[in-house]
Amino acid sequence: MFEIRVICDPAETEPIVAALDRTFTVGTVSVYPTRDRKRNRLYARAESKPTDTEPAESSLTAEQAYANAPSISSEIGWVARTLAAAECFAKLGRDFYLRKAALLDRIALLDEPDAPYGDATVTADAAAVFLLDMDQPGPFHEPRTYVRQQYAHALAAEQ
Repeated sequence: MFEIRVICDPAETEPIVAALDRTFTVGTVSVYPTRDRKRNRLYARAESKPTDTEPAESSLTAEQAYANAPSISSEIGWVARTLAAAECFAKLGRDFYLRKAALLDRIALLDEPDAPYGDATVTADAAAVFLLDMDQPGPFHEPRTYVRQQYAHALAAEQ
């Protein structure tokens, strides 16, 4: 896996993102303006296109992944209680980081449906990348899709 950074004119953003997607297996592409606000900065995690496709669970939609999930308020309470009870971050387990990433994903989906690069989306992406890095699942996964897949598996295991 590697990271790509591109600086381009705003009119070139969509064609470049499309070209990256055709050439590599690319996760979420983050777009930010340059300091002078005349161009865009694109950031993406990518790897060479695999010969096989992502696991079938990657087609899982957010609605399907979170269909049986506790309410967002309930998850906020659980995350806050777990964090408050933790002696240190190192003692927080995978379950905490999975539920936190899923919570942030759900908030991002509700908060900014028409703004794919807002603060909630950036925060959800960061939490998803942290979980992906923690798990190191092998083949490339889009981070938030991976969170949804893992959260759905965890919910199914609880029932």
